[in-house]
Amino acid sequence: MDPKKEMADLAIVGGGAAGLFAAATAAELGLRCVVLERKARVGSKLLVTGNGRCNFTRDATPGEFLRDLGEPVASFARPAIEACPPARVSGGFRALGLRIRAMPDGRLFPASMKAADVVHVFGDYLRETATPVAVNCPVESLVPVPGGGWTVRTRAFALRAAAVLVATGGLSFPKTGCLGDGYRWARALGHRIVPCRPGLGGYEWPSSTPPVPPGTRWTDAEARVLLDGRIAFRWRGEAEFESWGVGGAAVYNPQRWVERHDARRPFRLEILGPASRVVLDSPRPRPLKEAIVTMGGVALDEVSPDTMESRLAPGLHFAGEVLDIDGPTGGYNLTLAFATAFLAVRHVAAAVR
Repeated sequence: MDPKKEMADLAIVGGGAAGLFAAATAAELGLRCVVLERKARVGSKLLVTGNGRCNFTRDATPGEFLRDLGEPVASFARPAIEACPPARVSGGFRALGLRIRAMPDGRLFPASMKAADVVHVFGDYLRETATPVAVNCPVESLVPVPGGGWTVRTRAFALRAAAVLVATGGLSFPKTGCLGDGYRWARALGHRIVPCRPGLGGYEWPSSTPPVPPGTRWTDAEARVLLDGRIAFRWRGEAEFESWGVGGAAVYNPQRWVERHDARRPFRLEILGPASRVVLDSPRPRPLKEAIVTMGGVALDEVSPDTMESRLAPGLHFAGEVLDIDGPTGGYNLTLAFATAFLAVRHVAAAVR
């Protein structure tokens, strides 16, 4: 009996954005793959993305996309974005029957403005291609097999695969199944995990008295990060004032910049709106569990940017938020998940043939 015929080509751990895109790509390339998802359904976090509307990518060239990512993410993500640019993402969804609505600022949504349509497109394609998807199936460990391949152990069974793709997400929105499993396995296999912190989550008020009435929305605000009195970063967009603090694109992206450059350094955040200004000195970000994206994760220098394969454990791949990659709000993070998954699966396909 040929042992290679007794194992899958690829085990995809995680049925979120990266895992579903990986499974669809694997099906298109003719790989024998299986998706293992701990929750009762796939796409749980996709369903709440963009307040349930799912801004899944944007109308941008690879160069524009990478410019907006900034370093060090852009250098690592370049091979993935060039192999699977935003146009390929949107084209792929259109080919599967998803109608798309484009916003003036370049963001792309399902025409219905319902995230469920994106999840349904994945589900329909995986059903049509007879791609196995096991839900209610938490993975407990990933064990390399001497001579090649992996054993993936779940609570109910174990399976063999030539390669594994970890697409378990980060730590934000834990109710959707993002519990940090991928970090635990990566660390056990020798990987360094960059400490996780909230990205794109907004800032809390320093006191119980908000300076702006809760419910106020500035549709064209500018937020500035000031270091030593000089503007270090600025972003225009919507600012949303709540009882807990302030969010919206105008605030989320400066917060990401602060975290990427040195969150411990004193800074001032100025939010300029219609005939008004809000000033916050080194405000505290919202908790990680409530952030749109997790910053931190598997260290990038231990993963090949050309293949998404571990430099420490052959056959082990990573995609999406489990890696130390993140982007601005506006379709960047889902595109990163899709593109890294695409690159990983393409490498696996080349390796098993």
